[in-house]
Amino acid sequence: MEISVEMIRELRGQCGAGVMECRNALREVEGDLEKALQLLKKRGLLKAEKKAGRATAQGLVEAYIHAGGRIGALVEVNCETDFVARTDEFRELAHELAMQVAALSPRYISEEEIPEGAEVEPQASCLLQQPYIRDPGKTVRDLIVEVVAKVGENIRVGRFARFELGVRD
Repeated sequence: MEISVEMIRELRGQCGAGVMECRNALREVEGDLEKALQLLKKRGLLKAEKKAGRATAQGLVEAYIHAGGRIGALVEVNCETDFVARTDEFRELAHELAMQVAALSPRYISEEEIPEGAEVEPQASCLLQQPYIRDPGKTVRDLIVEVVAKVGENIRVGRFARFELGVRD
């Protein structure tokens, strides 16, 4: 089957993978866009798992203040290099994570942080397991994995804080 430039462009728009990765995926699945997207997502997950052990000493702190100024969040998001920390994809991810923290008020980054014996629902209280506010069909972890696949570096949430006017923990 002939793989057109339009097919590659459409697939790239959906997943952000490179031109050659998109072309090869489309060839493997004989031009089926949905199957190619699933294949690239699977490969992106594999890339993210390989990069998970790498040090993340760079990054940025993103602030989000909700309309009206009554709720705010700060999130430290780390990556491997300052080059990636300056990319639009990374900055957008940091902003989305800060909005997620402001909106759903997680208490922990992941299940590993939950104190032993604590009676909490991981999906509600762990940032990485929460449904992503813009697409409840995927988790925050899935969102991060997608960006890892695009930028090619390990990404971690270092820490976060949420503030609500008049509420103290």
